[in-house]
Amino acid sequence: MTTALQSPPPSRPLLRLRLASRSSMPRPIDGAWWPRSSDLLAELPQLLAGLPSAWGHITSVTVHGAMWPAVPGRMLVFNQVVRLCRTVAVSAPHTIVLLAPGQGRWDLLVVPPDTTEEAAEPLMAAAAGDHG
Repeated sequence: MTTALQSPPPSRPLLRLRLASRSSMPRPIDGAWWPRSSDLLAELPQLLAGLPSAWGHITSVTVHGAMWPAVPGRMLVFNQVVRLCRTVAVSAPHTIVLLAPGQGRWDLLVVPPDTTEEAAEPLMAAAAGDHG
């Protein structure tokens, strides 16, 4: 099992995450995340720390194997075990799936880390349902 830092280093830039607003209609995607690297062990703790508390404790994360080169079976994030699953499904190469027992499932578009800000911004806005 891999252990992540207890808290993100203070010099870390802000989390690049945009979530869709809650609605009664189901959505195929719940928002977008634009990590700064393809190092899942470094990026995941910051993502989980930035999620709404209403999402509960995320216990399982599924990522696409082509985007994340190193994916251990589980890791310790803020003293809680998170199970990591890797998929190669062609249907969702740029997504991350977050599961919290009793709370739900959230699918986020993952904008590749090397994407320019000009290209990332419209992707994130569309995933979050921003119409502006």
